[in-house]
Amino acid sequence: MGHPFDRRSFLARSVLTAAGVAAAGAAGELAVADPAWGRTNGPGRNGISTTRPRRGGSLIFGVDAEEQGFNPTTARFDEVGVMYARTVFDPLTVITANGGWAPYLAQSVTANPDYTQWTVTVRPGVSFHDGTSCDAAAMIANWEAHLHSLLTGPVLQPIVDSFTQTGQYSVRWNLKQPWVPFPYYLAGGIGGQIAYLMAPAMINAQNGGTDHPIGTGPFKFEQWVPNDHFTATANPAYWRRGYPYLSSITFRPIADSSARAEALQSGTIDIMVTDTPQNIVLFRGNKQWAYIDDSGPVVGEPDMNCLLLNLAKPPFDNPTVRLAMAKAVNSAAYSKIIDLSVDAPSQGLFVPGTPYYGKTSYPTYDPAGARKLVKQAEKELGGPVSFTLGGVNTPLTVRANQYLQQQLQSVGFKLSSAGFEQNTLIDNALVGKFQAYQWRQFGAVNPDLNYIFWSTTTYSANNLSINMARNDDPQVEKALQVGRTSTSLAARVAAYKKVNQLFGKDLPYIWLDRATWAIVAKPTVQNFNNPTTPSGQKAYGMIAGSIWPTQIWLR
Repeated sequence: MGHPFDRRSFLARSVLTAAGVAAAGAAGELAVADPAWGRTNGPGRNGISTTRPRRGGSLIFGVDAEEQGFNPTTARFDEVGVMYARTVFDPLTVITANGGWAPYLAQSVTANPDYTQWTVTVRPGVSFHDGTSCDAAAMIANWEAHLHSLLTGPVLQPIVDSFTQTGQYSVRWNLKQPWVPFPYYLAGGIGGQIAYLMAPAMINAQNGGTDHPIGTGPFKFEQWVPNDHFTATANPAYWRRGYPYLSSITFRPIADSSARAEALQSGTIDIMVTDTPQNIVLFRGNKQWAYIDDSGPVVGEPDMNCLLLNLAKPPFDNPTVRLAMAKAVNSAAYSKIIDLSVDAPSQGLFVPGTPYYGKTSYPTYDPAGARKLVKQAEKELGGPVSFTLGGVNTPLTVRANQYLQQQLQSVGFKLSSAGFEQNTLIDNALVGKFQAYQWRQFGAVNPDLNYIFWSTTTYSANNLSINMARNDDPQVEKALQVGRTSTSLAARVAAYKKVNQLFGKDLPYIWLDRATWAIVAKPTVQNFNNPTTPSGQKAYGMIAGSIWPTQIWLR
């Protein structure tokens, strides 16, 4: 199991028509006719309900981690944080079922001809939970806070010049370069924290309101006891008329995956999220439960389990060592033994059936070749090739670490293992205080959401580096710029295929397998994978473990 890097607040993809409706347009959209949701437990057990909803009731949702707070400029929004945000805030746009996008809290999002200006207009008459207006002034207050945030500022400062109010409900983003994928950053999934608008009173609170969110969302904040529960109650003045159906929702963090499964089975919780293969095997196909997962094709890229290498520190600053590492790890065996064949083996960022997938020169499993390369590296380094392999302190991660150690030691590597708390692991990766980590990252509807993790502009060998692998490859940066600025869909697709190919040569990541996310619920929990846009279009359901609470109801 790789570590789930909670991407914080960074952005992603394509272009809107002047009416604010997802369409092909000049830049084009990546779309699929009928995206596969992976596996479900069939009709009536697949999170989609067609019967008349029932109002009322309280839902208890078991989640795998706790959020650090609710302020989008400072909190780490992993898949749990995204669901917290969707409860009390609204994103400005939403991903549609075919991989396009549509307005949500925004009435429209439009670009000038060269995509150096984007104008965002919110729906008139929407109020925050404290009764204040969600208008242009509120948007500017939010985005200025993001621009000066230590967390989100590094994403925006290189590309944003200024914000200009153009009307009571509209703001223009003035950019330093074209940014074609901008609207997908407003969809509020993992990587899109700028999508969520806070009330000015929350922004101006002493702690940024991080423990008392004030948004426009379907539920109003009631109570948060960190590491125990977060409860919100239905917003009676919600702008989407008729929603939500639930009277209240409570998220309960249960870090241990087995304990979370037991809580569902005992009735302590009503629904849960999991990426643990042992849990997936337990519930998949068991018609006693409603179940969905994302094991099928996706619009962009799924989360990937991998080994994150520090290319700025010995021994992985040596290309021979990295090549030996790649040849020594058997991803097919890892998938079968560690992840019970639930997670498909991987040799790159993308999976078959998705738009950016293509063959790369990533090394195949070759233990004899790895052994020769380790001996070669020993001569180059003047001694053993040794390092520490780190991961989070969970039984599953420890088991995976032990398995990987056996594979690597068998070809001559000398290594030890180390366990960390989640936040410590992330902080160490950011400041370069590591050699190799078990890792999970990159799931996004568009690869531009991962720009900051791959760009040479966020690289630092010895200081804070959002490019945590510290892969300083100008060819990668060149391809990323094409993906960000080109209005040609074909050119953007080719650019990300190029990035994937370069990673197969640079080897900043040793690929293991794709991560599979699942939602499991009692059959009484209805419609948890059936969100819609405000205009009634079908929206994309569960993405990387995050679902929408707005349309859920209890039978």
